[in-house]
Amino acid sequence: MKKEENNIEWLFDEEVSDSGDLTEKQKRIVKAAVEMFQEKGFSASSTSEIARRAGVAEGTIFRHYRTKKDLLLAIVTPVMSHLVAPFIVKDLDKVLKQDYEHYEDFLKAVVRNRQTFIRKHLPIVKILIQEIPFHEELRTQFIEHIAKDLFDRFGKVVVHFQEKGELIEIPSSSAIRLSLTAILGFFLARYIMVPDRDWDDEKEIEITVQFILHGLKAR
Repeated sequence: MKKEENNIEWLFDEEVSDSGDLTEKQKRIVKAAVEMFQEKGFSASSTSEIARRAGVAEGTIFRHYRTKKDLLLAIVTPVMSHLVAPFIVKDLDKVLKQDYEHYEDFLKAVVRNRQTFIRKHLPIVKILIQEIPFHEELRTQFIEHIAKDLFDRFGKVVVHFQEKGELIEIPSSSAIRLSLTAILGFFLARYIMVPDRDWDDEKEIEITVQFILHGLKAR
């Protein structure tokens, strides 16, 4: 695994969070929590373990964060609003605003674009994927900051290729759901479920894209 996949120092950049207001102990707590949450999941991580890894007393955590869930939200909320959402919207614009000749070209560009993001921010991506299904607050943030805008932009691309006669005439929301489900499945397997497998990324991207096209492409 590449070194940058485990780098979480970017969490403390001024553009990402209000890290200038964090003490050194708080930074150690946040860093330890990120490491624990991605390794063991939120439920299986105890505040005592986080404190031990951070080199602080467990009571120190509760002086800054009332509960373990508050600590989770303190990590995810600023990252979602200041980093993940803007990055997805602005960086994905590079893909969405290009004039692709075929839907296949667009899909490959989306997958490669998101793969670059995941590699750089893997710890937080893991936490989001693992915890969003179990925390209403995280689901709400994801929908508010990311999902709505992403679906609108993706939908315009789908309609464009439907009008060109390249994709079958189904609701654009269904085409988006089918496309993103296959792409997410690749990323889940690649980075969460079996990351240590000897992956041929280019081959797997090609298989994923062809699988999508087989179901959506107009005959």
